[in-house]
Amino acid sequence: MADAIRVFAPAKINLSLHVVGQRSDGYHLLDSVVAFADVGDTLTISDASAPTLTIGGPEASGLSPSDGNLVTEVARRFWSGAPLQIHLEKRLPVAAGIGGGSADAAACYRGLRGLAGYDPVAMDESARDALLALGADIPMCVVSRTARVTGIGERIAPLPDIPPLPTVLVNPRVGVPTPMVFRMLEGKDNPPIDAPDATPDTLDAVIDWLEEQRNDLAAPALSIAPVIGDVLDAIHRTEECRLARMSGSGATCFGIYPTVAAAKAAARMLSRDWPDWWVAAAKTGVDVKPQLIRATT
Repeated sequence: MADAIRVFAPAKINLSLHVVGQRSDGYHLLDSVVAFADVGDTLTISDASAPTLTIGGPEASGLSPSDGNLVTEVARRFWSGAPLQIHLEKRLPVAAGIGGGSADAAACYRGLRGLAGYDPVAMDESARDALLALGADIPMCVVSRTARVTGIGERIAPLPDIPPLPTVLVNPRVGVPTPMVFRMLEGKDNPPIDAPDATPDTLDAVIDWLEEQRNDLAAPALSIAPVIGDVLDAIHRTEECRLARMSGSGATCFGIYPTVAAAKAAARMLSRDWPDWWVAAAKTGVDVKPQLIRATT
């Protein structure tokens, strides 16, 4: 077997999400603080006799390796070399508000760049625009660093001083279509994030800052899937939870905790009390550099 490359596709968490306008082409203007967790999907890319995409893993049900898959589309646009086999190991729930499809597409881009010997997270304007055309979240998922993201997702300002945040992610197994959430959003010109004088560099400071922010998509998502309220209540009731909020367009919600141990304890309790929900303890801040898998001889 030839060398292959393995790429991690981390869950994206919208710590806050403000909808601040809408362009004439329909795209919404956002002001969001995003972070990336150490739970996610994995892509393995290797040589093949013909281009192939396979999908496995605990969250693969219902996904198809069809031509419309974002991973396939990224490979078509950014790879002109020998045929590749791409295997997607799916661990994040689908349509969950944590970037799953966009994270997978971004991981494919990083993997192809790594195979070609380039900086895996570099994007010139042409590459960024091509990725934006596939999905507004994809460029920020390429970077996969805690950042303030504005515009439709193309302006990414890293926030390196924000520390890793112990979290729990919870999805009630209810899909919430993002276009429907935006259609039901009443106000599309809301105030932007209240930026601090200095980037918060401790967990307490981050919590204090985030408590003053919001997710403008929470209200319409709750009207579509009232179970989101149950998820937020359940997270709030866990010991040592410092903040609970919905991520993205839902239905995944997150809690932030003072320690990894507290997050893991909360995840165990939530899994016990709500066995049908998807629950994962995590920590933000993750290395997404592709890993070369050497051929065996």
